[in-house]
Amino acid sequence: MRYFILMASSIRLIPHLLFLSLWMNKEKIACDVKRWAKIIRNDPQGDLYPNFLFFMTFYPEFRNLCYYRMGKFGGFFNVFCRQMDTLFLATPEIGPGLFIQHGFSTIVAAKSIGANCWINQQVTIGYSNETDCPTLEDNVTVCAGAKVIGKATVGENSKIGANAVVVKDVPPNVTVVGIPARIVRRDGIRRDEPL
Repeated sequence: MRYFILMASSIRLIPHLLFLSLWMNKEKIACDVKRWAKIIRNDPQGDLYPNFLFFMTFYPEFRNLCYYRMGKFGGFFNVFCRQMDTLFLATPEIGPGLFIQHGFSTIVAAKSIGANCWINQQVTIGYSNETDCPTLEDNVTVCAGAKVIGKATVGENSKIGANAVVVKDVPPNVTVVGIPARIVRRDGIRRDEPL
């Protein structure tokens, strides 16, 4: 059944495919497709066009990310294939390979996000005032319901646990949980340290 849905959806995605094949700045979308293919379809090759059609058809979170990457052109393509209404990406710079799992009720308003980050549902990454917003470095995971607020920097390879509230800098290679967030794992070793 999915095959027939995919074939029917391919017709509405023809403008997307044409744009993608002609667009000079498709490297980040290609990285996104490859990462999503590896995670969801266990496809380490991540062929661009077949996987692009699959994710645009079945994953509205991917549509939001794709339209974000397309910039001002994204609004035009949204007419053919609707994006998710409850996922907001308001970050000036998002690195390649962002994976958004269940993007329901998720707001991403960071200063920047590094490569290969993972964001779950009901996450808020945002401002504490008019100017202060977080920075996420490479390979950061933000689990369901977590909040990262203010001028905090989350170091590379760090994990923010479910429902954690982060308002201070998080060092690299740690896992933080709780309200307020505390370090419970550093470099794979259990800890109990304040931020």
